[in-house]
Amino acid sequence: MALDFLHPLMLLLLPLAALPMLRRRSDALAFSNLAWLPVDRVGRALSPVWRALGVLALASLVVGLAGPGQSGAQIQRTGRGAEVLILLDRSSSMDSVIRPWNSSGGGLEVGDSKGKIVRELLAQFVTKRQDDRFALITFSTRPMTTVPFTERRDVVLAGLSAAGIGRGLPDTDMGSALLMAIRQFEGRPYSGSRVVLIASDGGAQLDAPTRQKIEAGLARQRIGVYWIYIRTSHNSADLKGLTADADESVEEISLHRFFSKLATPYHLYQTDDAGAMAAAVAEIDRQQNQPLSFLERVPRRDHSGALFTIALACCVALLAWRSIEVRGWS
Repeated sequence: MALDFLHPLMLLLLPLAALPMLRRRSDALAFSNLAWLPVDRVGRALSPVWRALGVLALASLVVGLAGPGQSGAQIQRTGRGAEVLILLDRSSSMDSVIRPWNSSGGGLEVGDSKGKIVRELLAQFVTKRQDDRFALITFSTRPMTTVPFTERRDVVLAGLSAAGIGRGLPDTDMGSALLMAIRQFEGRPYSGSRVVLIASDGGAQLDAPTRQKIEAGLARQRIGVYWIYIRTSHNSADLKGLTADADESVEEISLHRFFSKLATPYHLYQTDDAGAMAAAVAEIDRQQNQPLSFLERVPRRDHSGALFTIALACCVALLAWRSIEVRGWS
């Protein structure tokens, strides 16, 4: 960590620290005959000391006013967790109010929107994961980085809360969102488990070039994919019981089949009710608990206080010296 100064121009005053080295006429004692003066061995021995104290006091004040410190410090921390990027669907379908869709009670609970329930569960997930580093991307027509990777859970919680403001757009571009999510990991040292956590109620038809980019990026960055698929209608695709001849023209089935063929880990959590959503988040919490190490940037260290303390101590010593100094003979 290199030393830096907040106000480096103050260092131009540093030559003033040499003033105590200059002799002043007020330091001399008038006496009629120098031969009659007693030998002041203690004074001669300590004279350089009080001058050095004066120099040190002025130098400490000047350097302290320049604001010395150390910026950009990083501390390596270890724990158990993962680097989790939350890919949150903000399309208009996530704003719809939940209604029951079958007589057996398997439908979602009435009253809250899908987006609100997902945000609340993700907020609980983020709060519990003390050692994770989180990032948040919301997407509908276009993806948007809401929170870059951070260990500050309060920032992530604020991002989740902000995702509930307003209404989403009708379209969903899952391909661009996944590519943006992969780019968030580029240039970061691999320090443990990496996960893209998708929370969405729909899928996407990805063209061949987009599939190739996503597959290569996930493999290169060693990223696992977790998909919390919110199934809220009997007309929605049931991804749990797919057969070999399932129609891949359905976006959810197409996306699930693509994820299943990836070389990187993939887990599907299909939720038919709010309880299933909570169970999916709890399962992810249990699985992603591997050793994790990361560098945490710490605030700038300010050293001006220590210099001011040194200057104060020197001034106190000079005042004590002044109180015992002989100013004249009678």
